[in-house]
Amino acid sequence: MKTSNQSIHWWISLLLLLTACGPYSFKDVSIDYSKIKTCRVGYFDNKARYVNPQLSPQLSNKLRQKVNNQTRLTLVQGEEADLDISGYISNYAVTTAGISNQQAASNRLNVTVHVVYKNRTDPTKNFEADVNRNFDFSANLSLPQAEAQLNETIVSNLTDEIFNKIFSNW
Repeated sequence: MKTSNQSIHWWISLLLLLTACGPYSFKDVSIDYSKIKTCRVGYFDNKARYVNPQLSPQLSNKLRQKVNNQTRLTLVQGEEADLDISGYISNYAVTTAGISNQQAASNRLNVTVHVVYKNRTDPTKNFEADVNRNFDFSANLSLPQAEAQLNETIVSNLTDEIFNKIFSNW
């Protein structure tokens, strides 16, 4: 019976501690929902020298999904949105990342997205910035093979990076 009492006291203490700390959110999204209600995520054109035809639509769609799932903003199509997110893929290039026995052992895919963010409720928060990520892959793979393996990671990482740049206070 003693252990049961100790257990109850422990749980009550934990609940009091959590309640005393006040409301807490595990999401690092920082949005003033009293002023900002709508968001438009435009299509990210591919202006890179080499064009991965899947990247633009997948990046645009994944970013829309993330905004929809992790904020309370209403996604809209028109120019009247409180927040407007757009941009383009500016670089998509492969370089040698590692050499072994005088041959390429690994390659690096460098992807850069130029992001344009407009906050119509507070224009002082507008910005343009580049988001750049590198993805290493074996030199034994062709670029199409590497793209097939890395595509989900590329889209996910770039989406997270763009979302965090816009909505998180780091």
